[in-house]
Amino acid sequence: MTKNNPTFYAIRILSEIIWDILYFPLWWYTHGFLELMHSLKTFLGNKEKSLALFVWIRNIFTPMYGQHDLAGALISFFMRIFQIIARGIAMLFWLLATALLVCFWLLLPIFVVYEIIYQLI
Repeated sequence: MTKNNPTFYAIRILSEIIWDILYFPLWWYTHGFLELMHSLKTFLGNKEKSLALFVWIRNIFTPMYGQHDLAGALISFFMRIFQIIARGIAMLFWLLATALLVCFWLLLPIFVVYEIIYQLI
């Protein structure tokens, strides 16, 4: 009989809301942060695969198009050096973007609380 009481449900809903508000910072900095790191690891792995940076590094001394003479080897070497530098810069960009995202993730709740307090004063 007490389960159909609106007061019972109101108290239960209110307690759930309070619990969610109190639990949020703990989740944000533990489980949520680990989920973010896992997602960013997958993201960076996919970016490395799409850039094929390690493939270019691994094959730096392999002549392109099976051309084994000196000119072909030199052209292949310098072309791969250029590709490794360009793809390395692109990978560095994605690495810095993810590092900024991690910093943003860590600082966002602190900034929001600061702004709420600032608006209340």
